[in-house]
This record gives sequence, C-alpha cells and structure tokens, in this order.
Amino acid sequence: MESSAKLSFARLSPRKTRLVVDMVRGKGIQNALNTLRFSPQPSAKLVSKLLSSAVANAEQKGVADVDRLYVKTIYVNGGTALKRFVPRAMGRASKIRKPTSHICVVLAEKK
Repeated sequence: MESSAKLSFARLSPRKTRLVVDMVRGKGIQNALNTLRFSPQPSAKLVSKLLSSAVANAEQKGVADVDRLYVKTIYVNGGTALKRFVPRAMGRASKIRKPTSHICVVLAEKK
C-alpha cells in the first residue's frame, strides 16, 4: 500500500532541493529522517516535515507496519518564479527571480 504527500510552491530553489532529495531516495523512513535531521541545508527541514506528513497519511490509511515503509519515489519540480526588481545605477533596474519548488513523496511498504 502506498501513501503520498505533496508540498507546492515551497520558497526553495529546485536545484538545491534536489540535492537533499537525492540523499533520501530509496531509504527507510527512520534512516531518511535521521539523514535529514543532521543535514545542514535549509531544504532538509521542509523535506523532513513532508516525509512525516506522508507517514501520518500512511497511518491514516491503515498501513499494517509503519516501520516497514520506505521512500519509493521522491522528486522536485520547479514552480513559478516570483519576479522582483531592484534599483541599479543611472536609473536602471535589474531582475531578481525568486524560484519556488513542488516536492512530491510516495512511500511504500517493504515486502
């Protein structure tokens, strides 16, 4: 039985978030959460909360043993970028792009 969780429009760069997500792909839940807990990247905290949410969804669905869950699929897609402008010299302006991410995680039971 599978359970999933999704986080949309996270104010994180998809490129930096993919580095964190790649660390936990295919691992067991406890191992993945421990890896994220000691990771210094800011996106690790959000991915950890998302994994916990997926575990809670699995419990709600009635999975037999939560300890047997593992990260089956986890991926990050780019969301829309917030576009801002900053004033520059001689009356000009420069663009600032603030990227967002969509993170999706699917947990499954080991057999």
